[in-house]
Amino acid sequence: MSNENLMTKRWLIAVAGVVIQLLLGTVYAWSVFVKPIMAAQGWSQAEVAVVFMIIIGTIGVSAAFGGMLVDKKGPKFAATTGVILYGIGVLLGGVALKMGSIWALYIGYGVIAGVGNGLAYVVPIATLIRWFPDRRGLITGLAVMGFGLGAFFIGKIVPGLILNIGVANAFFLLGAVYLVGNGLAAMILRNPPAGWLPDGFTPPATTVSAADSFSWNEAKKTPQWYMIWTMLFLNVSAGMGLLSKLSPMAQDVYKIAQGITDPAQLAILGGGVLATASIFNGLGRLFWAAVSDKIGRKNVFLVMFATQAALYFYLPSVTSPLIFTIIACYLLSCLGGGFAVMPAFAADSFGPTYIGKVYGFVLTAWGAAGVIGGLVFAKFTVQPALWTAAALLATGFVVAFMFKRPQHVSHYRSK
Repeated sequence: MSNENLMTKRWLIAVAGVVIQLLLGTVYAWSVFVKPIMAAQGWSQAEVAVVFMIIIGTIGVSAAFGGMLVDKKGPKFAATTGVILYGIGVLLGGVALKMGSIWALYIGYGVIAGVGNGLAYVVPIATLIRWFPDRRGLITGLAVMGFGLGAFFIGKIVPGLILNIGVANAFFLLGAVYLVGNGLAAMILRNPPAGWLPDGFTPPATTVSAADSFSWNEAKKTPQWYMIWTMLFLNVSAGMGLLSKLSPMAQDVYKIAQGITDPAQLAILGGGVLATASIFNGLGRLFWAAVSDKIGRKNVFLVMFATQAALYFYLPSVTSPLIFTIIACYLLSCLGGGFAVMPAFAADSFGPTYIGKVYGFVLTAWGAAGVIGGLVFAKFTVQPALWTAAALLATGFVVAFMFKRPQHVSHYRSK
């Protein structure tokens, strides 16, 4: 195939990657299911909150294996395996709700869907990094933008869907859509030819080339890999904790500010805030990734950590729905921005050749953060939870400030 055809083909693969991320990203809209499930099943908020912690924790762990799978078996096989498991897990979530079994929901939706989501999540990222060495930040931002925007569509669709067909049937319908849509997109993914570069592109000296890429055994011996892991962990802990409670928190603000007490109306308003903020979760991924191509990955993280820490500290005093929504939009843009910039940060630091496995293991930070962030927001009242998030982000600023790109010297080489 000519280089011109390959240049065209990579954009088709990019579209398929965005579709997969969009449908996988619907997992972020869990908070719109919380109150309907509680009302239908009589379970406590704490019991239902565990579902989100399980699925995010499972996604983070399985993403490491997804990275290994995409490096060994290729993107089509890895993505197809993941999206089938995710769709089946969502369908099993509907079965669990029909049964009235919280444990079946934990296993079906939490574990099985989480494994599938994690396996598939890393595949478009690793694949597009290889196809777009000339636009590394932009393309990873575009890919993970889809993941952030997934919650927007669900936040808009699910409240009405549940009212019309019930929460269990909503799971059945969504599971079928995920299986078909993701399955078709996964079939398009493939790697570029070995050594391929876009016309006229020469890798910059500030990044690690394909030939000099760190293997996983080499990368894990550097302190920088652990610093990158920590930065992602701290950014996601704060963002995922907020995301897990965003709809209920927004409902409380509306209740205080406008005296609204009708549960259905509050649910719609809370879902609207979640949907609006989720747009910025998606757009922030594209915005911060594009900015990182201009000012550098490290500088983007310094800006995001500093501004988020200040806003999380301020948020408990907010009583205006408009101001609450604006702040939520910015904070979720930074959550998404961290996911978008980090793959390019890792590829710049360790090279693209083994990025599936190297970045796949970085994503274990996502799983750990989903659990820690969820626990902080589940166990603490709002103000202590938000102030704890601010402290985590301030720590992230310090780690980012200390980061320097690793040097590929002999003592990092595998034995």
